[in-house]
Amino acid sequence: MAENTHRMNGKICMVTGAASGIGAVTARALAQQGATVIIVDNNVGKGIATTQEIQQQTGNSAVEFFQTDLSSQNEIRQLSRQFLARYQRLDVLVNNAGAMFAERKESVDGIEMTLALNYLGYFLLTNLMLDTLKASAPARIVNVSSRSHARAKIHFEDMQFRSGYTALHAYERSKLAIVLFTFELARRLQGTGVTVNALHPGVVATNFGNGGKGALSFIMRLFRFSFLSPEQGAQTSIYLATSRKVEGVTGKYFVKCKPVPSSPASYDEATANRLWRWSEERTNLRVIA
Repeated sequence: MAENTHRMNGKICMVTGAASGIGAVTARALAQQGATVIIVDNNVGKGIATTQEIQQQTGNSAVEFFQTDLSSQNEIRQLSRQFLARYQRLDVLVNNAGAMFAERKESVDGIEMTLALNYLGYFLLTNLMLDTLKASAPARIVNVSSRSHARAKIHFEDMQFRSGYTALHAYERSKLAIVLFTFELARRLQGTGVTVNALHPGVVATNFGNGGKGALSFIMRLFRFSFLSPEQGAQTSIYLATSRKVEGVTGKYFVKCKPVPSSPASYDEATANRLWRWSEERTNLRVIA
């Protein structure tokens, strides 16, 4: 990857879900290239430990941890205020946080948890940071999705899986929502100098799914030996955050550092626009991108 990246000195980058897994690897790579890195995660112990570890490994002291529950809209707004009180620019936002929940639960805002964390958190944080990203242009937004989005459809009549909930179907729908959001945001940001792309990291051996029960947890453990390492899984995120080869590239879906077609459903502009309006309503946000 070294030949595809350039030094990030002077750049300010935020990576969510970065206390462990591919988020931590992404944060470390950005710090290694000289960037100021903001690690966002809800796990205080791991977040502080990872921040200190990255500082020691890279010799870059400009790595900071912001504890945030990314399923909570109030905490995301608080994160935005705290960040903007400290920093005047944001060059790269990597929306990486995500999880799968064996049983249906709701966030503090009454949103089904998979959707709240995996998608609405991206939507709200990104839009709260848009003015700063535009002012920092050229800037980049990187959204971690999954190949599993291809098995999903958006059902507006029951977005929150109040009936027929399964962990996998909720996860797949959240990942399709991310791709739809990415493409819609790219259309809205044309001419601003801010690019936005989505990616599939591969099936990665992280702590993802560790809190699950029953068949989900069993399957995750059974096939864990065949998963990619976090270092392998983070490569496309790092590439999209840093590579000169994707300067100006926007509205694409990447696998193994290459743009590939996403699912037919992900290109439905009417669905993407409706999802955007639905998301504005659920976050009490009116966006003029």
